[in-house]
Order: sequence, then C-alpha cells, then structure tokens
Amino acid sequence: MTLELSGKVRRAIRRLAWGESQTTMSQSSSRAEVDVERGEPDEHTGLLSGENGTNHGSTLVKDSKVRSTLHTIEIILRSNPLNWLLGFVVLGIVAGALEWSPTAIFVLNFLAIVPLAALMGFATEELADEAGDTVGGLMNATFGNAVEMIVSIVALIKGEIRIVQASMLGSILSNILLVLGMAFLFGGIGHKEQTFNATVASTMSSLMAVATSSLIIPAALYATLERSDSPPHFEQILRLSRGTSIVLLGLYILFLWFQLSTHKYIFDSVATSEPALEAAPTPNTATNGSTATNGSTATNGSTATNGSTATTGFTANGSGAAAADPTATPKEPKEPEPKLGMIASIALLLIVTVLVSICAEYLVGSIEGIVESSGISKTFIGLILIPIVGNAAEHATAVVAAVRNKMDLAIHVAIGSSMQIALFVTPCTVLIGWAIGQPMSLYFQTFETVVFFVSTYLTYYVIQDGKSNYLEGAMLLGIYIIIAISFFVYPDSANIPGVPSL
Repeated sequence: MTLELSGKVRRAIRRLAWGESQTTMSQSSSRAEVDVERGEPDEHTGLLSGENGTNHGSTLVKDSKVRSTLHTIEIILRSNPLNWLLGFVVLGIVAGALEWSPTAIFVLNFLAIVPLAALMGFATEELADEAGDTVGGLMNATFGNAVEMIVSIVALIKGEIRIVQASMLGSILSNILLVLGMAFLFGGIGHKEQTFNATVASTMSSLMAVATSSLIIPAALYATLERSDSPPHFEQILRLSRGTSIVLLGLYILFLWFQLSTHKYIFDSVATSEPALEAAPTPNTATNGSTATNGSTATNGSTATNGSTATTGFTANGSGAAAADPTATPKEPKEPEPKLGMIASIALLLIVTVLVSICAEYLVGSIEGIVESSGISKTFIGLILIPIVGNAAEHATAVVAAVRNKMDLAIHVAIGSSMQIALFVTPCTVLIGWAIGQPMSLYFQTFETVVFFVSTYLTYYVIQDGKSNYLEGAMLLGIYIIIAISFFVYPDSANIPGVPSL
C-alpha cells in the first residue's frame, strides 16, 4: 500500500488480510472456469455433440463469464475488512447532491472515502503484481497515497490551502505517532520485546529529518524577514518553498533508485520478516568456553562433545535466536493470492478514483459549514480528522502485522507512508498550487514546525535500537493525543496576527 514496498513486501502484507478459505475458494472457482472455457466435461454434463451440444456449450460459456464476473466482485469485496463501509459511498454522494446539512455531508463522505482508499490500494497492488517488482514499486510510489493527493488537489482548487497544509502535516504525524504507537503497543502486549531491521528504519528516519529541515527553514526565513526593517515578503517564502519542493522530489527519486536498484537487498529482507541466519560455527567450536557433554546439544557458540551438535543463529538485526529448534513451529507455506487481472485492476482503479474525487469534492465543500456550526478549526479537521480517511487501511495493516510479530512490515508501512507524504505528496501539492495559481508553500507556523520536529526526533530515538515494546508504543500514542488536544484548542491562521493570509 505504501510507495516503497517491493513486490515481495506487498505480497507479504496482502497475506495478512487473506485467509486460507478465500484462497481455496479462488483456486476451486478458477479451475471450474478453466474447465468450462476449454469445453472439458465434468461429472454431471458429459460430452456434448450436435446442435444441442453447441447451444449448451454457448450457455456454458455465458455462465462462465457470469461466474467470472461474480468471482471478481467477490475478490474485490473481500479484499479488505473495511469494505463493509462501501454503502456510505452512495449515501455520501446522495447527501452532497441533495445538499443535506454540512455535518451529514461531511460525516457520510468521510466514512465513504475510508473503504475507497483501501480499494485504491488493492487495485494498485494488483497492477503492481502484474508489472513486476521494479515497475510495481514505481506504481506504488505514484499511487501509494493517491487519496491524500486527490483530496489535496480538490482543496487547492477551492483555495483551502490551510486544509492542505494541515492534512499533509497530520498524515505524517498520524503515521509516525498514532500508527507506529499502536503497532508497538498491541505488538508488545503479546511479545515482551520485538525486533526489526534498524538499518531500513534509520534510513527512512534520516530522510524524514531532511523533510523536517525543509519546513524549519521557511519558518526561520519568515521570522527573519519579520524582524527586518521591511515587512515580510511572502513571495520570498513561496520561491523558497518551490525550490525546496523540487529538491525534495529529487531526493525522493534518488531514494527509489536506492531502494529498487542499488540497495534492493536491504528492503527485500523486510518481505519475509524472518530471521536471517549467519554462518553457524561447526561442532567442537567454542566461542564462550562453555561445554556440553553426554550427547547434549550446545547452543550460542558453546563446545559440544561426545557427538553433540552446536548451533548458533542471529536475527537480521543482531539479536540471538536458535537456528535449529525442534520445538519451533514450522513456517507456513506461501499460498497463492487471488488475482483480478490487468483489465479488471485498471477498471477498478479508474472507478475508485472517480468516486474518491466526487466524495472529496463534497467533503471539502462541507468543511466551511462544519467550522461555522461546530466551532472546530480547519486546522484540527485537516490535521486530525482527514488523515484518518486516507490511512485507515494502512493503520489496520500495521497493527495486524505487529500483533503477528512482523515488525519489519509494520515499520515499513508506518514510516514509509509518512516519508512518502513528506518527500513526494507535499512537494507535489506546492508545485501543483504553483501551476494553478494557488500560493501553497512549505511555511508552517512556529507551533506546527516545533511539533513536527519533536515528533520526528522522538520517533528516530525510539526506533534507533531496532527494538520495541508496549511502553514505547504507549509513549508515542500519548504524544499524539497531547498534540491532538493542543490542535483542538489551536486557532486557525486567519485569527493569528502576523501570519500571512494563505
């Protein structure tokens, strides 16, 4: 679902959502369709001949197409547990078309975009699987956060720049604090301590630090201009933001090359989330001086005598684990996954894109009425509420992965998605705003910039050791709740003196 996932990682995440019964259903249905299309008899029909056979064969072909269509629909509907919310798509569009109250329009379209985001990710993954790992990775880079991009473009066209800025910042904070915190918390409840690939996590966090700097510099420039003899010139902030956005996009493209080509092996290890074993010492080799006798088994590099065996294993991040454990549960075999096919995937992606655009139009259009009737600020709506729309499916994926002790996948989903927002989606919104004449910039108010910096620093500090537990998850969640409360009482920029009108 996120940009950076290679084909192996995407398939590993997909297996978290698909059960054995669904796979069996897919296999049996596919075999039946192939038999009918080939004209092969089954135990009920037998061989057909003559005119009756031809007519019956034509009927079988039609029935096969109907079954194939129904099977495709079933795959789509069962692709994500959030799809039960699809009924709100119709209600949301009807509410917007009939001009119901702003609250009803906002709530219904808010709930409608949640399953549409999941379906868009599913269609993108299906197309990426057809295209292969490299092209698939690029497709995920383009469509990984398409919902956020669509909502932002709609808001830009309507001149709701404050909503766009808040939603970009909110998506990043939601992933690195809320999603990561929930993953650490729920994963840590069932596991005393969990480990993950610290190299991948640190690489992504370093890029997040670069993105943080890109927000601090415009804020610092604005503060400098404000204290100068001449009044602040927002045009200078815009030029800085546009130039910075181009640089960030260049870094993002370079990261894709780093991940999909030159250092692909680092990220491919995330796909399995299995310990990578180093070379085990041979029997009769001592590393710590301990001895096992009388046919016993020695581990952790100890010496074995009288025919015993010594084994040593390490996880990918350096933590010790037994390489050979007779009591260990055997690894589950990889099961085939349901496929939509190229045409069905493209059709699904186009349909969902249109529906998301319609729902986003009504959602953004109702925000002004919500602000007037409820008193909730646009900043809170954009920073806390809207990010839930585009990230709900990824939230569920990361938490499920953590509960199943697949922490590399959870880290990849949470930090990877936030990095894509920071290095790809946000710069794109600045450049799109430039193209359509909207003054979208990377200038955030001082309070927002400080919150972003503290959150990024805290996340980097938590993941740098490659280990996690429930307490660290609770800390991340606590910080996110504090931030949410602070932005609930935080006024919009239009009400703060000295802040440029966006």
